[in-house]
Amino acid sequence: MSEHRRATTHRSETSEHTPGAHVSGAEHAESGHPGHGAAEHHHDGGGNHHAHMVADFRRRFWVSLVLSIPVLALAPLIQGWLGLGDVLAFRGDRAVQAVLATGIYFYGGWPFLRGFASELAKRQPGMMTLIAVATTVAWGYSALVTLGLPGEVFFWEVATLIDVMLLGHWMEMKSVLGASAALESLVRLMPAEAHLVATDGSTRDVPVAELKRGDRVLIKPGEKVPTDGVIAQGETSVNEAMLTGESKPVEKGPGATVIGGAVNGEASIAVEVQKTGDETYLSQVIAMVKQAQESRSRSQDLANRAAVWLTAVALGGGAVTLVAWLPTGASFPFALAARSP
Repeated sequence: MSEHRRATTHRSETSEHTPGAHVSGAEHAESGHPGHGAAEHHHDGGGNHHAHMVADFRRRFWVSLVLSIPVLALAPLIQGWLGLGDVLAFRGDRAVQAVLATGIYFYGGWPFLRGFASELAKRQPGMMTLIAVATTVAWGYSALVTLGLPGEVFFWEVATLIDVMLLGHWMEMKSVLGASAALESLVRLMPAEAHLVATDGSTRDVPVAELKRGDRVLIKPGEKVPTDGVIAQGETSVNEAMLTGESKPVEKGPGATVIGGAVNGEASIAVEVQKTGDETYLSQVIAMVKQAQESRSRSQDLANRAAVWLTAVALGGGAVTLVAWLPTGASFPFALAARSP
């Protein structure tokens, strides 16, 4: 199997274990793969998938944020804080606020509603359930008040909660995309072919996967080192910034080690192969990253189980609080919004 095919296999594996494979249920709900689970997309579409999710959350956040400005301006509580009730209030302002908040609820809150449905289908209530229940109860009750039910509206609370959650998921997806891209860039560091030096001094191009320990390869100026080895002949500077973080090229001569994926500088060198395949420095870095991501998957599973209990406690506590306040003579809006008796 050629090095190019081996690198392709690495890319496929890294796509399956990227952080995005275990992000929030909102992402998978929106992409048609509900809930928390391994990413099923092909490695060629992994980057596009995450880029699409970043763009989607960004778009939903900005649209919702723009709509939230008039919702906040029309909220009596906000007007009272600013002392602008007489300026901002007008006939029919509650209806306008209701229309705008409804747009935020359905457009901005759609990923959370789909995530909620996914969690219910899997019988694993979690964060999506909490967000969806909170926004749905507040929006539904406020809509009924707008239609004539006595009480107070919570439209600005719905808008700000959705805005905050969208911003958080947007930032999360950006970090996922960045981590995936960084791992892909590491995989692409390895060249597909090497100049193998024969016993008579001639060279021929061979796939890197065919190199064996003890082989000699010629590395010309500007070319990437095909695998880990020791310089047998020549002196040059080697740029290892992408591998070790060293900001400046390192001067190397006979007996110095070079790392596969590093970039040769101004002179040709002959390198004796010391490590190949999974033994190389770059392969070990990729393996450690994948191991860390798989560890995160196990932590995510534990977090998912904890989220079930958290959701039950939160919803149960909210119901108990509501029931506890009503007999005291408190208004229904106050009991609904109260956090503790």
